[in-house]
This record gives sequence, C-alpha cells and structure tokens, in this order.
Amino acid sequence: MTQSHPRISKAVIPAAGLGTRFLPATKATPKEMLPVVDKPAIQYVVEEAVSAGLDDVLMVTGRNKRPLEDHFDRNYELESALQKKGDAARLAKVQQSSDLATMHYVRQGDPRGLGHAVLCAAPHVGQEPFAVLLGDDLIDPRDPLLQRMIEVREQHGGSVVALMEVAPEQIHLYGCAAVDTTVDSDVVKVTGLVEKPDPADAPSNYAIIGRYVLDPSVFGVLRETEPGRGGEIQLTDALQQLAQDEKVGGPVHGVVFKGRRYDTGDRGDYLRAIVRLACEREDLGPDFRSWLRSYVTEEL
Repeated sequence: MTQSHPRISKAVIPAAGLGTRFLPATKATPKEMLPVVDKPAIQYVVEEAVSAGLDDVLMVTGRNKRPLEDHFDRNYELESALQKKGDAARLAKVQQSSDLATMHYVRQGDPRGLGHAVLCAAPHVGQEPFAVLLGDDLIDPRDPLLQRMIEVREQHGGSVVALMEVAPEQIHLYGCAAVDTTVDSDVVKVTGLVEKPDPADAPSNYAIIGRYVLDPSVFGVLRETEPGRGGEIQLTDALQQLAQDEKVGGPVHGVVFKGRRYDTGDRGDYLRAIVRLACEREDLGPDFRSWLRSYVTEEL
C-alpha cells in the first residue's frame, strides 16, 4: 500500500555562484541571466519548477545578483512603453516572468558550497519536503523529470536524486551514486554517494545531475556536516549519511533520467544548448536550421 507523504510546494534554486568560467561576461552580469536564445537560463529553471506544481520558489543569491530579482519583478516603465506601442506579444513575454511564481530571496553571505546554500533555505522551507533545482542544468519540458521525482518521493518518502549514466571517464566531474535496482526500471535505491570520485574508485557510472527532492531532515544533517571536497559543505556528503541511516530521514532513491538535458555551466555546452533549443523553436527553427546546414557545408 502506498504511503501518504506531505505534498511538495516549495522549490529552492541556488544561484550564488560567481560564474568564473564565463568571465568577462559575468563580471557584472549573473551567469544565470545569460540568455539561452531569448530567455535567461534561470527562467527555464523556474518554469520547470512551476510546471511540476511548485509555485513557491526561493532563490539563494549572493552579491551582484540583483538582476535576478529585477527579472522576476514587474517593470512598469517597460510595460507601459510596450502597451503604448501596441506591442502585445512582447508585453506578454515581459509580464510572464513576473507572474510565474511567488518568488522569495535569501543571501548566501559566505559561499561555502551547495550544502551550505541549501541550508540557507531552512527558515523558509521549515519542516516540509522541497525540491532543489540547479541553474546549470536545463531539463526539456517534454521530459518531466521533476514530476517523476516527486511521484517517487510520494511513494517512498525520504529523498530523491536525479541520476544519469555517463561515460566512466566523465564520472569524476559529478557526484556518483552506488545503487541497487528496484521493481521500477527507472528507479534505483541509493546505497552510497561520493563527490567527484576518481574513475577507478567510482561505485558506478550513475552521475547526480542538478535536481533533488529532499526530506527536511537534510537540514539537521547539513548543520553537522564538515567541509568536504574543495573545503565546501557538500550536499552529497549529507545525502550519503541519509542513505546509510534511513532512520534519520528515510531512504534515498534515484530516478534514472534518459531524456533531454542541456548543460549551460560549460561554455561549449552552453553554445550547444542554444543551438539545439533554437533549432526546435517554431518561430526560429526552420530558417536557423537552413542557415546552419549551409554554414556547416561551407565550412566543413
């Protein structure tokens, strides 16, 4: 019999990073505001949360991140100018971002890692389960990963991480999960976690990607978690403790994702994400694909 667990309504989006890989573009502009076609990357993430039914969004920010708040706020001067011009289409796009969700913000004054960023959300989240979405991973809306993770949490309780199989030589770039199979082909039981292991020491090629559904017990564990790899408080270390001792906060499961994921945290992958999404746009795709074919043919 399926257990009943509290409904998840809150999403936490850590966005305090400096974006050093994109300098000098991110010297004065948050990396989360870099456009993916014609929409900032962070808006795709908020839209994903809302599509999964999470309409209460807390963004964990830092210094020089004010443009994030401005983007999801009203801009009455711009709206008035567009209205006077009769530009209803652009007016709707501008208003969409401010109407998406109930937005909240908290500063991560001392950037001490993802675990610390999640811990900054504790006063807002309280004792409710919640989702964490990292801004570098964009999940195609046609592949409802977060909804599936919420279903698994509702069925099993505890916490749920998103996993993706990667080439063994790439596992050192990710957190890695040791797993056991379950009756569901896309769900595994997580028995252990390690942050960015050497390929020879990795327990599997299941990499953690930037989506989590967490039991509130993780806050108590994070408060006691010592800095780990890179001198930072690692969320992976806290989840490792939960996986090892289910009495603390329930089991940890993983949803194995095989859908479309766009990585905007790396310059090359960021460019590839823009090209892929532009090609799929009804308003841009046909002309852009035609130009791209001609360009590739001429250059190569």
